[in-house]
Amino acid sequence: MKLLITTQAVDLDDPVLGFMHRWIEEIAAQCESVAVICLKRGRSNLPSNVSIYSLGKEAGVSRATYLIRFFTYIWMLQRRYDAVFVHMNQEYVLLGGLLWRAWGKRVVLWRNHKMGSWMTTLAAKLSTVVCYTSDAAYVAHFKNARKMPIGIDTNVFKPSDILPTSNSILFLGRIDEVKKPIMFVEALKNLVTGGLDFHTDIYGDPTYAESPYFAQFKSAVAPLAASGHVTLHPSIPNHETPSIYASHALYVNLTPSGSFDKTIGEAMACGCIAVVANAALADTLPSDLLVDPSSQESIERGIRSALEMDESTRGALADASRAYVEREHALSLLVSKLVQLYE
Repeated sequence: MKLLITTQAVDLDDPVLGFMHRWIEEIAAQCESVAVICLKRGRSNLPSNVSIYSLGKEAGVSRATYLIRFFTYIWMLQRRYDAVFVHMNQEYVLLGGLLWRAWGKRVVLWRNHKMGSWMTTLAAKLSTVVCYTSDAAYVAHFKNARKMPIGIDTNVFKPSDILPTSNSILFLGRIDEVKKPIMFVEALKNLVTGGLDFHTDIYGDPTYAESPYFAQFKSAVAPLAASGHVTLHPSIPNHETPSIYASHALYVNLTPSGSFDKTIGEAMACGCIAVVANAALADTLPSDLLVDPSSQESIERGIRSALEMDESTRGALADASRAYVEREHALSLLVSKLVQLYE
């Protein structure tokens, strides 16, 4: 199969989308050739059967240039791909869907967000298949929807030979309101007041550095940073995160249900005890580790339960969490299922 992939970024150093580089590698191993159209191109090291075409965000070009380049590429390359995989951005399907239909290209759209609109519905109708990972995703009820693994490379995301300190906590993600970092920090403050001993590392940057929410976060976290209970770090590339996960006993993710945040699977694959707000894990994690992201009290209880877990229970849950990711969400499984959609 000759495949065209459209995605936001091909960049090993991208803190959010760096994982896509590994996805492309695995997909390319199952294809004769892969052409990738991306909004932004950064550092990459991909197989020889992969070609990358950037729309030019890294060079600061205009939106009009994005459009011209997109249509130029899909037209120029049309004889070099049999099918299309659109990752996340429905706009690519809205722009190219009718042409791809006319050319007989099978189109698979990956769309896993809780929110959607008439444009999402139209993009799904223009696609042969639309993929999701969370039952709460907007597209999950569509007739042409298929549930997929989240795609974790468990050969890379794995536990360390050295056990992490049992009271080490990790929060890794954008410092934006949807991730609930202020709720997390306020819960930590109460746990400190309650006498719990722990250290938390927070990795991440805001989408907009000047946002009022980020200013509120910095103010909220300052006392914990001053007392040594929290250390702040900038965002890091995805390929650097496995060792960060593996060096922490707990991982806290408060993103509400609606999409299956890949960082949860990455953390679980590395042996972290996950405290999450995502209902997709209701049948996988103990109920006391599933929290209400709008309730500070619930978040406190979840973190406390994880911190107070005995060593035997913690070890068994860490093993079970990794086994779940290997069984249900491994990258190899995702690529196998994705290729089947084109057959």
